[in-house]
Amino acid sequence: MTFKIAFIGAGSIGFTRALLRDILAVSEFKEIEIAFTDIDANNLSMVTELCQRDIYENGLSIEIQPTLDRREALKDARYIISVFRIGGLEAFEQDINIPLRYGVDQCVGDTLSAGGIMYGQRGINEMLEICKDIKEVAEPDCLLLNYANPMAMLTWACNTYGGVRTVGLCHGVQGGHRQIADVLELEQKDVDIVCAGINHQTWYIQVNHKGEDLTDKLLEAFEKHPEYSKTEKVRIDMLHRFGYYSTESNGHLSEYVPWYRKRIEEITDWIDLGTWINGETGGYLRVCTEGRNWFKEDFPNWMKEPAYRYTEEERGQEHGSYIIEALETGRTYRGHFNTMNHGIIQNLPQDAVIEAPGYVDRNGISMPIVGDLPLGCAAVCQASISVQRLAVEAAITGDDQLLRQAFMMDPLVGAVCTPPEIWQMVDDMLIAQEKWLPQYEQSIIKAKERQKREERLPTKEYTGAARLNTKTVEEMRANREEASKNAKEADKALERPAKT
Repeated sequence: MTFKIAFIGAGSIGFTRALLRDILAVSEFKEIEIAFTDIDANNLSMVTELCQRDIYENGLSIEIQPTLDRREALKDARYIISVFRIGGLEAFEQDINIPLRYGVDQCVGDTLSAGGIMYGQRGINEMLEICKDIKEVAEPDCLLLNYANPMAMLTWACNTYGGVRTVGLCHGVQGGHRQIADVLELEQKDVDIVCAGINHQTWYIQVNHKGEDLTDKLLEAFEKHPEYSKTEKVRIDMLHRFGYYSTESNGHLSEYVPWYRKRIEEITDWIDLGTWINGETGGYLRVCTEGRNWFKEDFPNWMKEPAYRYTEEERGQEHGSYIIEALETGRTYRGHFNTMNHGIIQNLPQDAVIEAPGYVDRNGISMPIVGDLPLGCAAVCQASISVQRLAVEAAITGDDQLLRQAFMMDPLVGAVCTPPEIWQMVDDMLIAQEKWLPQYEQSIIKAKERQKREERLPTKEYTGAARLNTKTVEEMRANREEASKNAKEADKALERPAKT
């Protein structure tokens, strides 16, 4: 088989290298074309060199096509995989630190809340430019597989406004599936699940083992588990009050709803610092910063380590390679995908992006009808969808009034801040991120004028309820194995031990 796959944001070492391994583990894909593109020449060069070494060590002759010219990478591509972060770590730091001055304490800040909304403004603007290029130079009816966050917002924008067939992919469902099998003391392969909702707020509405529905047994099992009872307090509390377990981690989930991070003095009651994803303030920013710094520092040693093995046994659980395999070979794959709703979940908005079970074969991606979510679960998702809708429309139109309304409707921001504080916070973030937000040019001019003439509401230099220091390169050298593991992983939260 010969076709082309292009990676946008290929300098993302964790995702790019692992996804390439998964794709090239498919026996039919030994002669496909691979293109890498990124805006950072240094990162692109290092990732290309490492991945090319892996390819050669596996006995393949594929030559990666690295380029800073996105259109060149996209030319004639049948599949495009997006793994980029617009604004990089600089903007990510602003997504976390500016809201902290207003008391909005985020663990991740890439999906909802103040950080996720701004991440969406940057990403959607760039995604629409990518969609233009795709329509002009890629293979007709190509498929965009989006791994970038905020997943729902970007996938919504690409399908509705970009005119490019886009599916959002996330490993959250697989992670929760592993936990459910663990607490039930069963093999994951023997536990059949149906998960439905929206990305990062998807609910395990069916948990079956040999024909028996075990959904009602989850609460007691999680409460008794020696580790999860400490690390997943938010998820367990949501399970207790809504009746269903949610896909996303303790830290992620805590910032999507208004109840667990609204009072600084109570945040530590709900989180754990064993691993960042358990709820650490700015935890994902910290591990991403450490991972990037370590990759740059330790890259020569990575080239001396054994290459990734392109075998079925080493293949990961990310959906991307399995979707491409199913479409090209006809082998059926079942997973959970982010697509436009269009009747799949009937009590969520039909134009929103939902996450639900799907099947893939040579005929395409098929999404069965789920029906209604339980009312409480649907209400939680509905609140987030309202924020997403406002944020997407704001990013498309450059209407800062819609952007401010998205902030107001956000569950955590609304629980913490007053409307005047939200208005000022949005001004601060627009000004700080001006270089990535061309659609807000006029709004930013007005925001700067307000900053000059209006008396500012008081803010606080606050580092967060549970913030850990970012390790220096010298500190990471003391545990090179741990530092390398963090840098290599696409899913940087596979292990979630409790603090001991």
